[in-house]
Amino acid sequence: MFSASQSSKAQFLDKARQAREERRELKERERAAVQIQALVRRFLCRCHLQKEIRREVEDFFGTTESGASKRSALSVFRIARKLLFVFNHKEDKERFEKLCRCILNSMDVENEPKVWYVSLALSKDLTLLWIKQIKDILWFCCEFLKQLKPDILQDSRLVNLHLTMLVTFTDTSTWKILRGKGETLRPAMNHICANIMGHLNQKGFYSVLQILLTNGLARSRPSLSKGSLTAIFSLALRPVVAAQFSDNLLRSFLIHIMSVPAIMTHLATLTPERLAVIESHDLLRKFIIFLSREAQCRDVCVCLEGSHTLCLLGNLVYLGSLNDKVLEDETAHFVGVLIHMLSYYLFKRAFQKSASVRNILKPVGGKRVDSAEVQKVCSICVLYQTTLTTLTQIRLQILTGLTYLDDLLPKLWAFICELGPQGGLKLFLECLNNDTEESKRLLAMLMLFCDCSRHLITILDDIEVYEEQISFKLEELVTISSFLNSFVFKMIWDGIVENARGETLELFHSVHGWLMVLYERDCRRRFAPEDHWLRKDLKPSVLFQELDKDKKRAQLLLQYIPHVIPHKNRVLLFRNMVTKEKEKLGLVETSSASPHVTHITIRRSRMLEDGYEQLRQLSQNAMKGVIRVKFVNDLGVDEAGIDQDGVFKEFLEEIIKKVFDPALNLFKTTSGDERLYPSPTSYIHENYLQLFEFVGKMLGKAVYEGIVVDVPFASFFLSQLLGHHHSVFYSSVDELPSLDSEFYKNLTSIKRYDGDISDLGLTLSYDEDVMGQLVCHELVPGGKTIPVTNENKISYIHLMAHFRMHTQIKSQTAALISGFRSIIKPEWIRMFSAPELQRLISGDNAEIDLEDLKKHTVYYGGFHGSHRVIIWLWDILANDFSPEERAMFLKFVTSCSRPPLLGFAYLKPPFSIRCVEVSDDQDTGDTLGSVLRGFFTIRKKEPGGRLPTSSTCFNLLKLPNYSKKSILREKLRYAISMNTGFELS
Repeated sequence: MFSASQSSKAQFLDKARQAREERRELKERERAAVQIQALVRRFLCRCHLQKEIRREVEDFFGTTESGASKRSALSVFRIARKLLFVFNHKEDKERFEKLCRCILNSMDVENEPKVWYVSLALSKDLTLLWIKQIKDILWFCCEFLKQLKPDILQDSRLVNLHLTMLVTFTDTSTWKILRGKGETLRPAMNHICANIMGHLNQKGFYSVLQILLTNGLARSRPSLSKGSLTAIFSLALRPVVAAQFSDNLLRSFLIHIMSVPAIMTHLATLTPERLAVIESHDLLRKFIIFLSREAQCRDVCVCLEGSHTLCLLGNLVYLGSLNDKVLEDETAHFVGVLIHMLSYYLFKRAFQKSASVRNILKPVGGKRVDSAEVQKVCSICVLYQTTLTTLTQIRLQILTGLTYLDDLLPKLWAFICELGPQGGLKLFLECLNNDTEESKRLLAMLMLFCDCSRHLITILDDIEVYEEQISFKLEELVTISSFLNSFVFKMIWDGIVENARGETLELFHSVHGWLMVLYERDCRRRFAPEDHWLRKDLKPSVLFQELDKDKKRAQLLLQYIPHVIPHKNRVLLFRNMVTKEKEKLGLVETSSASPHVTHITIRRSRMLEDGYEQLRQLSQNAMKGVIRVKFVNDLGVDEAGIDQDGVFKEFLEEIIKKVFDPALNLFKTTSGDERLYPSPTSYIHENYLQLFEFVGKMLGKAVYEGIVVDVPFASFFLSQLLGHHHSVFYSSVDELPSLDSEFYKNLTSIKRYDGDISDLGLTLSYDEDVMGQLVCHELVPGGKTIPVTNENKISYIHLMAHFRMHTQIKSQTAALISGFRSIIKPEWIRMFSAPELQRLISGDNAEIDLEDLKKHTVYYGGFHGSHRVIIWLWDILANDFSPEERAMFLKFVTSCSRPPLLGFAYLKPPFSIRCVEVSDDQDTGDTLGSVLRGFFTIRKKEPGGRLPTSSTCFNLLKLPNYSKKSILREKLRYAISMNTGFELS
């Protein structure tokens, strides 16, 4: 029974579902039919409308020529609007031709203002519509010009027609409406013409002219008439002159017009008066000066395809032959341009295909220096090295070409290694002392290897060096850097550099440059083992003795390779330099004299403002000297306490904490590791540059006095503080990950993009959201109109990195560095790398040495090293606290979680622990009774409810005399986690 009922129910539901499906399909068919009918009706209606408009246009132009010339400008404008509405290049070619002739005829009519087509520009209601219409008409003329062949008679007539349209409406000189009283309108009309030319330029006007010139001139017999060539060249020159020879338009003129084969020769033959126009505008000189800038010359060469670079070169040489005066004035620049352009066309391609070195440099086993194979390799290296030193203008292109050769550099390194038992080191050091031809050839080989390798590593990014390991494996870089480090050290320590001249000095700079590129890369991202760069055979004590005696080799070592000295010894040397300067300036207390003291009064509520106002005016020496601070509370009452460096330390720490707070917007944090760098929008502060200079002075003062401050800087900013960004080998792209690793990945993905990069729609500009507004920054002049292509994408990456890390914060960084260097001499910190400078500012990132801290702790209030509370304290820190909690403890007492670089002996004031019986607001200092009670562990009352506190300005821990170790552990852990210290006693 149940099964029959269930079966009928299922059938009923199935029929209902089928009915719904049929209704849905019916509705879909009806909707589709309606849509198809609508599309068909729309298509038929559009076709009907187009036929009606074209018939109306035909009727309009069907009158006689005489009647057409008398038609009003308004009627021509209206019929043109209709034609442009339905315009199709194939169907409306003849109608458009009639429109152009009608417009030109109207411009030739005498004394008929209403007939002149240009008169509509003066109509208040039609001006904008007329400008848009003439822009469209002229661009259609350009599109027709691209398709026409000047060697065909019919096409040549149309070329003349469209060129006449362009000539007529891009210059006001032939407009009859401006004669007589209309002369006052000329500035406004000139502005309209400039607007029209700007529109055409954006659409690709110069490309159109280039195609037309190439079609008409790049043949055995030119097909362009004198009039056509004159018109084309005049049109090409108009935007350049109107823009007062801007770089952007000079670039377009050079790329599209001056690169047309033999155009100057054709001008001289067909229309020599155009050459006179070129001379009157002094164009050759402007071309030479523009191309003398290497980046612009390379940009032009990159944009030109095939042999067009040589065509441009030939046209420039031809112009130069006609302008002796310009060549005489600009000889150096002109020769430089010729060499650079030739190098781009010839050398780069030649070296990319060259196989001479590649075939010779194969692994050799224990070959003698005088063997034929070694001599052959050396000869080729000498040839290239001579080329590099002679053709300095194209040096970079030659180096790039050599680095492109397959496996050249690894094979050359293997060859060098096989020349001696110590990787060739002993052999090359012997060559330095031998003035033989054979030695010079071997050293030239080493120099070529260093120059090429340095150039390669400079242009490779981190992914190519560390992950893809292009040319060199990381193990090879370790071996090479060890060789270079030893070679440079020996050259300095053996006195060779002191008296070096000529080729020897060039060799030293070459090897040293390659060494420092590797060292800075290792500092940024390690590839070498720990202590790799140190020289075990150099005793720091010997070096310091020689520095005290002003020995030249010790000074050169510190100048060129300070990294061979252990870091702590360099820090000690830095502190000695500071101490010596203090003694020289009379800033140290002596038995016979006291240093000058600067007193300042600071309101706690306006600490930054008062500090800025009172300290920014101090002289350089006063800033380096003793500064005493007196704090005033919110009620205007002086706070108790005598500043013996402690209060100034607190003031300095508080100032630095405030100015580096990202909420103030003087500094920003990087994405990811949140490290500090100047904020690009810090200009919203009044006198922001003076503020940055003040910050630099405060930071410099902290380093000068050895006060460690917990301020983590971005690596790229530390490099700028050290002046590394002025090096010719510095690469902004390498530093970019320290600012924004995600942005770096996106940029380098552009470098590796296999397709057409122009598909991404990028331009040489950077759009940034600045306080809610989108701001476009041009990376080069006119950058927002210059697309990023496969040819200029590397330039785009470097320009973008340079803009983000330098251009945006250039003035802020310069102001901060100026303030910092007024306290800290640049040569003092050049012996540190960027990570080492961070440690100099913020202390050591090593784990806290409790034994060292215990050894240099001072006790007050009855506490002593054997006191049970003190014993508990050290045991808790050593065994119960984690490394993170020990860092929190150190920050609780000193305001910095990192220990001083040279240990706690250099912590000023020294780390102190004082026994306290009462709360901070009741504490009046040590008394005889309190000291005795602390010493004998006598308590007034159980202090179990009180927490430890601290005075960071004195590096002082104030510890109650607890009765149990567990209470001490609990209270201390709570205090450091809640950060209840930072009071001033």
